[in-house]
Amino acid sequence: DVQLQASGGGLVQAGGSLRLSCSASGVTFDEFAIGWFRQVPGKEREGVSAISTDDSAFYSDSVKGRFTISSDTAKTTAYLQMNNLKPDDTAVYYCAINEVGSDYWIDTLVAYWGRGTLVTVSS
Repeated sequence: DVQLQASGGGLVQAGGSLRLSCSASGVTFDEFAIGWFRQVPGKEREGVSAISTDDSAFYSDSVKGRFTISSDTAKTTAYLQMNNLKPDDTAVYYCAINEVGSDYWIDTLVAYWGRGTLVTVSS
């Protein structure tokens, strides 16, 4: 089975930066995307960003220009650099992997989920 190990997150003031990491082990898919969703209590889970094995990337409109996703050469570890954070970015961030690529970054197509990590942005 695929396992996802997430790290990063924490508390930061508005305008600050954080970096999330997600490392996947046991991946046997030829093509996949790895990235993050986030969820605030009472709201639907939102796709934030993902990167495919061909390096194509997805960003939600709410984070474009502020967040940057990258991956290692093996494509099994992804990094999300989050800059200019806003209080609205406060959420639990979930690392995930799908088998269809970043063009299809929706929760119903996620194959495996990692544990959530809390990001809190204070105003």
